[in-house]
Amino acid sequence: MKQLAFLCLFLLPTIGFSQQKALQLANQYFNNGEYEKASSLFEKLYKENPKQNYYFNKFIDCKLALEEYDESEILIKKQIKSAPKEVQLYVTYGNLLERLSRHDEAEDQFRAAIQQLPAERFIVVQLANAFMSLTKYELAIEAYEKGKELLKEKADFSYYLADLYRRKGDHDKMIYNYLSSLENMPSRQNQIQSLFARFLSKDDYPILQTQLYERIQGNPDAIHYTELLAWVFLQSKQYDKALRQAQALDRRLGENGKRVFELAEIASNDKDFDTAIKGYSYILDQKGTNNSYYLEAKRKMLTTKRSQIFLNPAYTKEDLRSLETEYEEFLDLMGWNRNTALLIMELADLEALYLNDLTKAIKYLQELVDIADINKYVKANAKIKLADYYLMQGERWESTLLYSQVDKAFTDQLIGEEARFKNAKLSYYVGDFEWAQTQFDILKTSTSKLIANDALDLSVFILDNLGLDSTTHAMQLYADADLLTFQNRNEEAINKLDSIELLYPEHSLQDDIYYLQAKLLSSRRDYEQAIENYQKVIDNHSDEIRCDNSIFELAEIYDYSLQDKEKAQSLYEKLFIDYSNSTFAITARKRYRQLRGDAIQ
Repeated sequence: MKQLAFLCLFLLPTIGFSQQKALQLANQYFNNGEYEKASSLFEKLYKENPKQNYYFNKFIDCKLALEEYDESEILIKKQIKSAPKEVQLYVTYGNLLERLSRHDEAEDQFRAAIQQLPAERFIVVQLANAFMSLTKYELAIEAYEKGKELLKEKADFSYYLADLYRRKGDHDKMIYNYLSSLENMPSRQNQIQSLFARFLSKDDYPILQTQLYERIQGNPDAIHYTELLAWVFLQSKQYDKALRQAQALDRRLGENGKRVFELAEIASNDKDFDTAIKGYSYILDQKGTNNSYYLEAKRKMLTTKRSQIFLNPAYTKEDLRSLETEYEEFLDLMGWNRNTALLIMELADLEALYLNDLTKAIKYLQELVDIADINKYVKANAKIKLADYYLMQGERWESTLLYSQVDKAFTDQLIGEEARFKNAKLSYYVGDFEWAQTQFDILKTSTSKLIANDALDLSVFILDNLGLDSTTHAMQLYADADLLTFQNRNEEAINKLDSIELLYPEHSLQDDIYYLQAKLLSSRRDYEQAIENYQKVIDNHSDEIRCDNSIFELAEIYDYSLQDKEKAQSLYEKLFIDYSNSTFAITARKRYRQLRGDAIQ
């Protein structure tokens, strides 16, 4: 109500305070359906201000709502006679005639309004809006086209026309007019991109692309069209073409590589690694070492290459060695210092987790931790990784010392909770189950959803399996297998799990054994056996905590490793429908929709 009153005051700046109150009350009556009261007030306001069409039109709206058609017609004719150049009055009269089913006469009035349009931009817009309020989009378009004839280069109505064609569902002309409006006002680019994103379907983007090509050919200096074309390629996930446009704009405008870097990040996140690497390489090759994006572009390129290798089931040791060399050469060039700390940690991960060289990984991280001016959070993360690798080497006391240092230094922070969780898990590995469970129970309230969920799972796991047996031997064997898995000693872990099945058939750990075996088999790319084990959990232990994990990880095998998208889609659907409370449900739903072909923003 207040917004409407403000609009009216904006339109009628000359009215006094008493009339403002009367107008506010009249609008309130009208909006509440009290048309007789509203009619009385609008009539009074109109008579006091006979040149204000707003009052007259609202007065007539009240009359029409009350079905006082004869009186309305007399009033409108009288008003037209006194002000024949007020073209909106013809629309008001046409609206009345339509209600009386006098359609030919109504059409004559609408045509008269357009024919009598003056060469005044405000009145053209006003008339078009009057037609729009009656959902007469064709007539509104005609009003704007007539206005273009009258005003020639003095006014552009493309933006309004685009909106009208959108309402009509004519996307071809909508696109044409939005692009024309951009030509006259390039500052609208972000706004028009938002409108395209909102209203265009996947099938409309080729039309937009074609029209952009035509405009760029006709006006190659129009940067906004080139930028919009790059955006179109981005929406269509044609990252290679978007990159070419971004690079061309970067060179043309003498930029610092920002748009190329951001596009490479988008491509990398969407697993178009080749395009991402090209983008990062452009910055490294063209911008030089002093560029503000140089170091991060190199780090991102190495990270992207690493992801590209690891997501390829057929990667080789040679691929890993080549990547290792790239890391080492770049670090030797840039120095092992605070600026390259993240690269050092990534190299340590590569050594420890993929090249199985724990000695090298620990050496790199010890050197990193000893850098004097290193960021405290980077140092804390390095300590946690160092503790992990010591544990993988079997150095339990070194690990717990480092975890405890981080926990103490960052007690109320997320990184401290991560260190506390890892320390509790270390206790679980070595068989101190009760103390570990106490810590997991505390960590169930962690601010990190991931830590909280993992802590809850481990707490329930210990409670379920420890309370059902008078001995902890089976649990200890399973914890040993879990630790061996953490240490990348996968064959030993599988043998340990097999021994539990032999010693304790039908034990409550059976679903956990199947699940961990499946993960280990998957890591060595034995997908057939991994699928069999995941399926055992799903079929025989559907109420256990490992079931939703099994469905999700099985879906990912079909999705990314076996490229069976149909099977993956079916499993994702099962997960978010049957296990809607699962921590994987949201991710599963999103991936299901992507596989189905939905547009995901």
